[in-house]
Amino acid sequence: MNLSRLSLVGGVTAGSVLLLAGPAFAHVTVEPGEAEKGGFATIAVKVPNERDNASTDKLELNLPADHPLASVMPEPVPGWDVKVTKEKLDKPIEMHGEKITEAVTKVTWTGGKIGPGQFQRFPLAVGQLPENTDQLVFKAIQTYDNDETVRWIEAPKENGEEPESPAPVLALTEPTGEGHSHGSPADAKGGHDHGSGSEESGHSEKAAAGSDSTARVLGVVGIVIGAAGLAFGFLAGRRRSS
Repeated sequence: MNLSRLSLVGGVTAGSVLLLAGPAFAHVTVEPGEAEKGGFATIAVKVPNERDNASTDKLELNLPADHPLASVMPEPVPGWDVKVTKEKLDKPIEMHGEKITEAVTKVTWTGGKIGPGQFQRFPLAVGQLPENTDQLVFKAIQTYDNDETVRWIEAPKENGEEPESPAPVLALTEPTGEGHSHGSPADAKGGHDHGSGSEESGHSEKAAAGSDSTARVLGVVGIVIGAAGLAFGFLAGRRRSS
């Protein structure tokens, strides 16, 4: 095998590893991915722009009707207008000893732009989270300025396979009894939550850091393999010349 062929093999190997280390296909998601049952939490809807020829200019987030949330407070996002839609409940729910007769069913953001290759987070303080389910499934509708609409509305499959257009999901965990997870909406929004919100954010950051480290390691391995191929080819050429 001559030097040029060895170089080609090394380059292809390195390129393959770098491709594997690239970012996964992005969907609309909820961050952090989990919160404690029965409490309040601050979450963010992460919306990537998956088109290279259009910008996202509208997001509609439909909240689960089977587990209504009495308190949903959006944090202002510069450049975006937000509208919170409430509806009467067929069956009132209790929160802090009071009967709640209406709940938020939809939050809509308009007026801004998420350009190609960009993403935007839309923060929400939500609660009181239900105690009788392990997850909340939100249905998100993403609209582009070319009138294209993408519906992220498919619930997770029981067999674990990811749907074609997965809905954002917030997993609900058993309360740990620490922090302010059972506090008020102000606790969730005020930035003083030392319980589930900050812990889950830390877990999310650690997971992201782990993924980033893995990608870097794979990239370095690819480069090393490519360099080894070049060195081997060079040495083989020198032996033949000798």
